[in-house]
Amino acid sequence: MLSTEEPTVFVVEDDETNRQLMKDLFESVDLKVELFPSGDAFLAAMPMRGPGCILLDVRMPGISGLDLQSKLSEQKLDLPIIIVTAHGDTQMAVRAMKEGAFDFVEKPINNQVLLDTVNKALTESRRIGAEIREQESIQKRLDLLTPRETDVLRMIAQGKLNKQIAFELGITQRTVEVHRARVMEKIQAKTVADLLRTVMSLDSFSCEE
Repeated sequence: MLSTEEPTVFVVEDDETNRQLMKDLFESVDLKVELFPSGDAFLAAMPMRGPGCILLDVRMPGISGLDLQSKLSEQKLDLPIIIVTAHGDTQMAVRAMKEGAFDFVEKPINNQVLLDTVNKALTESRRIGAEIREQESIQKRLDLLTPRETDVLRMIAQGKLNKQIAFELGITQRTVEVHRARVMEKIQAKTVADLLRTVMSLDSFSCEE
């Protein structure tokens, strides 16, 4: 389930010559590029949408690349970040990786290494996007459940039998079976195992009330 949207490489680089070189490189392989002369300019243009990735220079006037990375992490921007660093900034790049950057490339930049890294980041961006869309789809299906159906679903996820659910909710087993069937239909699950795999994959779902 991959996005068919055109991927974008967002280049955040204060050196105009470097920005243009990167633009020419990515456009030569038919990638869409958006250029930003500073981290502040990038923040002003948000929000950005995937699939895509961010090519982020470490040292820039105003907000630094690492500070921008931190802000983007706080805002939960789901775009892989590739750090561009001079040789002497390797420790900074390692720190950025520990804080969630996808990868880093060193200056002077090897065009093929950069293209390979960007393509890997775009593949990861598509995977993240597909995962987000799947989570949203499951959440929409969960939102269709009534409060009672949600109670039954949680108890099913806890491994309880119909008679146990009926006893705890003060309803008949037949009523539990009706609720259970509606839960399966709304979640679009064919088996209990399928139902549990689906709801357990949702980060926000909990078996507890």
